Parts: sequence; C-alpha cells; structure tokens
Amino acid sequence: MASASNWLEEAILNYFFRNQSVAQPTQLYLALYFNDPTDADTGTEVSGQGYQRQQVTFGVPTQVGDKAVITNNQKIEFPIAQSDWGQVSHWGIRTAQTGGNLLCRGSFSRVENIQTGNRFTIETGKLQVSME
Repeated sequence: MASASNWLEEAILNYFFRNQSVAQPTQLYLALYFNDPTDADTGTEVSGQGYQRQQVTFGVPTQVGDKAVITNNQKIEFPIAQSDWGQVSHWGIRTAQTGGNLLCRGSFSRVENIQTGNRFTIETGKLQVSME
C-alpha cells in the first residue's frame, strides 16, 4: 500500500476544499530508495551509476473492497546498473525525472541488492497505489 506525501495531501485539500488550482504533472516517475522516503520526502534515493528515475503510467482505478486501486499498466525497467546501487527497499512516485515533488511512497515486499550488471524491473500490474 502507498502513503500520500505531505505535498500531495496539501494539494488535494487545497484543490477540493479551497478552490485552488494544482499543477498536474505531465508525466510520473518511479524513484528507488535505500530507506523510507517519508511523507516529508526525506529518504535517500539511489544515485549509483546508470540510475535514473523511470516513467510510470497507471491503468484505470478499480474498487477493491473499500479502496480505489491503480496499478502500473506497463513493465518498468531501470537501466542496467553500472555500479553497485545497494540495498533498495522503498519506492516513490515523483512529478519529475529529477527534483519535482513526491506524490506517494511505499516499500517493496523484499529488499533487493542491486549490483553492477543487474537490472531492476517491476512487471505490469505489480506496482499498486490505493486510496480509501
């Protein structure tokens, strides 16, 4: 399950309850982290050689119990690591390929040690974001 960032929580409240516009990102990017990015966007993102955030797109929301759920509608492949990236445990959806705002975050079901020559991949439908 994903947790909304402070930035996204404030944007939703401002948009729906204060009639303030919110700039919608034109693309979303998946970032990998060594630790929890936290709601305040304070985590440590991977920075090894060859690493770059990857664009992610989502399918139409579906209702699963009392939650609205979206999943990635395409396979997400990071570049082949050109150096050891380390122990990747968390992810974040961001509004830009570099910088930008953190929208939501989550943890992987297991820690992956990305070493030189490895490629980190998430299959279609395996990255899930939900709201309840």
